[in-house]
Amino acid sequence: MFDNGEDIDHLIDWSLARLAYPMKRVNVDFPTPVVARLDREAKRRGVTRQALIKMWIADRLDAAG
Repeated sequence: MFDNGEDIDHLIDWSLARLAYPMKRVNVDFPTPVVARLDREAKRRGVTRQALIKMWIADRLDAAG
């Protein structure tokens, strides 16, 4: 149903929803040209800048062991 774009909200018990891990906000400053490149890559992939950064950091941490 979900893959067909149908609403599945009525099938989910949202009272049971929990974050897998607590979140902690951090701030990182990037030069403007880097932000522009991040935005282009995020748009190409169809994700937000924040999601792209999270994916890339997680990939590097996984690779580092």
